[in-house]
Formats: sequence, structure tokens, C-alpha cells
Amino acid sequence: MLRMDEQQMQQGQKWLAEMLEIAGLSTQVTVDQSQSGLDGSCWLTIDDAELTAEQVRILTGEQGGVLDAMQYLANTILNIGHGEAEQTAYTIELAGYRVRRQQELQELAEAAVQHVRGTGEEYELISLSSAERRQVHTYLKSYEDLETYSRGKEPDRRLVVKLAGEDELDDPLS
Repeated sequence: MLRMDEQQMQQGQKWLAEMLEIAGLSTQVTVDQSQSGLDGSCWLTIDDAELTAEQVRILTGEQGGVLDAMQYLANTILNIGHGEAEQTAYTIELAGYRVRRQQELQELAEAAVQHVRGTGEEYELISLSSAERRQVHTYLKSYEDLETYSRGKEPDRRLVVKLAGEDELDDPLS
């Protein structure tokens, strides 16, 4: 289970600020106390006040790809040498992208729930990153009448929502 430790939060903040500085971007990184812990992760927020719109666009990347890559690096590098119980999960936020995307993912998940319950047919969510698929899997765990799993291979991996107990007639390797 991932936990939040004050020292690890500060280490994450420092690491991200240094990485941005190496990239030629002198900006502040803060730990967002209002978001940290809500989803079990430490939210590191990049201050976009001194960044141009182009820099924000580049740092976010297409469909959040650059943010996802920085977040992956943070989670990998900052947790090296820590046992699973001592690890901290990091979420990197920029210009409200993660908050907006979480809302979009919840809306997509709710639409899938309504479709599956209404029709009895499975529903596929496409074009989600692996981190986004995990978020939706986690969000839908509270629906006891539904199951989720991933199907396909990157870059065409999809999240499937179906009624619990229905047989899977798809890729047995997913």
C-alpha cells in the first residue's frame, strides 16, 4: 500500500523542480495539500504563472502524454530502494489538467455503467493511458454488479466494462 511521508513529498517536490530547471524552465513546484491524499497520492503542482501557453502545451503533451511520462519517472525514480509499504504515489498537475481529466474519466465511467446496466452489453473505453485505465478500474470497483478488465495490446489497449459473472469471449491474453 502506498503512503505519504512528509520527507518523500518534499523529495518529490525538489526532484520535479530540478528536472524542470534542467529542461530550462525556472518555475515553482508545490505540494497540493488539498488534493494530496484524496486519491492516495502526493500531488505535485507545477506553477504555470511564469510559463508561456506554449510551454504549458509542451509540458502537458498530447492527451497528457508528457505529464504521464514525468509522473512515471517520478514514481519510478523516487521510489527506488523503498519497499512497497514505504512507497509514495506521485501525481503531477499542470494548469488543472489532472483535475479536469479526472472529471472526464468519471463521466466516461458513469456513461459506461449506464450503458452496461441498460443494455447488458459490454462497453469499451478507448484511448486511455495505462494510468487512466487504472483510475477507471479503481473507480468502478465500487459497482458490485460490474467487472472491468483490459483488452488488446498497446497502443490499442482498451478498458472493458461488463456485467459481473458474464463470460469473456475475447482475448484470453488480456
